[in-house]
Amino acid sequence: MTASGIGAPVRRKEDQRFITGKGRYVDDFNRPEQAHAYFLRSPHAHATIRSIDAAAARAMPGVLGVFTGEDLAADKVGNLICGWMIHSKDGSPMKAGPHPALAQGKVRYVGDHVAVVVAESLAKARDAAEAITVEYDLLPAVVETAKAQGAATAVHEVAPDNVVFNWHLGDKGAVDTAFARAKHVTTLDLVNNRLVPNPIEPRAAIGEYDEAEEQFTLYTTSQNPHVARLVLSAFIGIAPENKLRVVAPDVGGGFGSKIFIYAEETVCVWAAKKVGRPVKWTSDRTEAFLADAHGRDHVTHAEMALDENGRILGLRVHTVANLGAYLSTFASSVPTYLYAPLLSGQYNIPAIYCEVDGVYTNTAPVDAYRGAGRPEATFVIERLVEVAARQTGQDPARFRRRNYIKSFPHQTPVIMNYDVGDYGASLDKALEAADYKHFPKRRRESARRGKLRGIGFSSYIEACGIAPSQAVGALGAGVGLWESAEVRVNPTGSIEVLTGSHSHGQGHETTFAQLVADRLGVPIESVNIVHGDTDKVQFGMGTYGSRSGAVGMSAIAKALDKVIAKGRKVAAYALEAGEGDIEFKDGRFSVAGTDRSLAFGEVALQAYIAHKFTGAELEPGLKEGAFYDPTNFTFPAGMHICELEVDPDTGHVTIERFTAVDDFGTIINPMIVEGQVHGGIAQGVGQALFEGAVYDADGQLVTASFMDYRMPRAADLPSFEVGMTVTPCPSNPLGIKGCGEAGAIAAPAAVMNALTDALGHENIAMPATPLAVWRAAQSARQPQPIAAE
Repeated sequence: MTASGIGAPVRRKEDQRFITGKGRYVDDFNRPEQAHAYFLRSPHAHATIRSIDAAAARAMPGVLGVFTGEDLAADKVGNLICGWMIHSKDGSPMKAGPHPALAQGKVRYVGDHVAVVVAESLAKARDAAEAITVEYDLLPAVVETAKAQGAATAVHEVAPDNVVFNWHLGDKGAVDTAFARAKHVTTLDLVNNRLVPNPIEPRAAIGEYDEAEEQFTLYTTSQNPHVARLVLSAFIGIAPENKLRVVAPDVGGGFGSKIFIYAEETVCVWAAKKVGRPVKWTSDRTEAFLADAHGRDHVTHAEMALDENGRILGLRVHTVANLGAYLSTFASSVPTYLYAPLLSGQYNIPAIYCEVDGVYTNTAPVDAYRGAGRPEATFVIERLVEVAARQTGQDPARFRRRNYIKSFPHQTPVIMNYDVGDYGASLDKALEAADYKHFPKRRRESARRGKLRGIGFSSYIEACGIAPSQAVGALGAGVGLWESAEVRVNPTGSIEVLTGSHSHGQGHETTFAQLVADRLGVPIESVNIVHGDTDKVQFGMGTYGSRSGAVGMSAIAKALDKVIAKGRKVAAYALEAGEGDIEFKDGRFSVAGTDRSLAFGEVALQAYIAHKFTGAELEPGLKEGAFYDPTNFTFPAGMHICELEVDPDTGHVTIERFTAVDDFGTIINPMIVEGQVHGGIAQGVGQALFEGAVYDADGQLVTASFMDYRMPRAADLPSFEVGMTVTPCPSNPLGIKGCGEAGAIAAPAAVMNALTDALGHENIAMPATPLAVWRAAQSARQPQPIAAE
């Protein structure tokens, strides 16, 4: 390992501009003659639109245009799409209702887009929006996830019972047989609470139209600009791909919420042509709460069957997944193929059967949020495992170890083939770091002070990379999930890497450059990473699902292999040796067995001046590209242990210790990885103890500001104890598994297992706010038996 190569804790190159205020986010861009958009949003959760009168608004000073859904329809602008087809267990396709960028005849959630005003300034646009008169006929709102099926009112006509799909996975007969011979059955009813993503940078868009070139440009806060261009072109019909440029510059966090194609960017780029001016929109925080895609929101009944020795025989799960008012871009995949195939966890479970009912409600659309299906699956299996251990009187660590998968590859009964892992090693290291053997002493000390102390485990596994493309295509994905890269070596030896991945906080400008510096033996400072512009990068699938290392960097590695291979050819001509005699190591091409060599930069120059070979012998230049499609998912896994203390008189929870031991395969930059783990744990703790989006019976979001939606703060968290084990992934050339979502996947179960251990019962749900904990603690003073079959 070099000081800046693979495995080195290199400080992030990009942080210099970020921490000095020199980042370039969409809102920092201002185009010549730029106008501003303001969206009039529905104040009602469910209503038909009787009429929209915008005459007064159009007549106001500075107003350039007021547009409604009728205007989009007149221009044949298509609906927003869901890009993953799910079929119900009867074989019928999911019931996808229309999703216009501006409402057409009906609004379906508070915040739905009714009209847009484009004006000389944002203030003028907002004032004009207040002059628009909309007459609504109110309809009953469908709000509760568990009660959406068969509600008296249908959110979409295509789904009169509000059911998008009745999906299933696994062998029901095998599971029924397993339960029939079980000696013990553990049953749990669980709620995975709805979350608002809240990246630090709100969404924004600038649409621009060049009439002379008939060229559109969209500046947008996107995690995958090429997919945005594809959808806007091929499905929504804004413009042909070659006439639409999408630029996603610095992006301040995404957590999944910036994967999707939203109404606002669609309307801005369309409206730019209508008014003949660039059109800019930046979300305020209230709009973000109302209209950004939310996450989670599952209601689940789960059962686990055990034999007389405490081995898991089978798992049966039924989940109702709230998809909101419309199907967002990848919404249908999250509670199905990103959820059920991970229900085996780290355990050797012979039989699993899962049913998922996806339902419409009059709430904001629900889609991928950090982890996307994997946190929901981990919460189900890890809460069941913890409670099963308690009910059967077994130590939770030993119970897990008994049921761990111990040989690989391992085929689960729900699609996944785990390629490699060592779950026992992560458990051992975590137990040591958490000082588990002395926990009883710490619990007694808490009890002497009138406090309740608990410890909770979470053995998580996730599937990352979300590929190969052929496999996900067979499961309903509308696109391939490979990645592309191009390595351009300049004549002086400096390097530009064009990647289809996108960075919005992951540190790609550093880690990707580390790979290049390590492989080519060049200074990291000579490597520049280019991403986020469809006019510069040919095509790419973006960043989500912890795929940038395993898939994006693997594409770069393939391109680097080609660069080195061509460099050998150039060096052979320059050194007058046979190509087979050329070796490459530590940034130098040398003739084997001699002292004749050229540095990488010298070979680059020879490639461009082309004096040592003819064009017939070798093509000049040094630039190579590659596409990489993995052979399997990757499977990061680990053990997280939370230890906390409860004040039963106030309900206050103090996390005393949090230990995370993860197996991410090959680590490119341990400092960045540790930061990713820290951030994920913070979000997972937030879900467990603080965060929760709440709608009232009329569909009004009552947690639509940070006054009501509690985010985790630094004072809520301890210093984390983070460790690693390593089993390199065999399905990509770098051995990387991915790290970005682990903390958010593992932490909620670890925290809730610790909390219920402290309370002595299971009767508390996320978010476990102080009031909820105080109420539960009163029950803990008179412990109740846990229900079991």
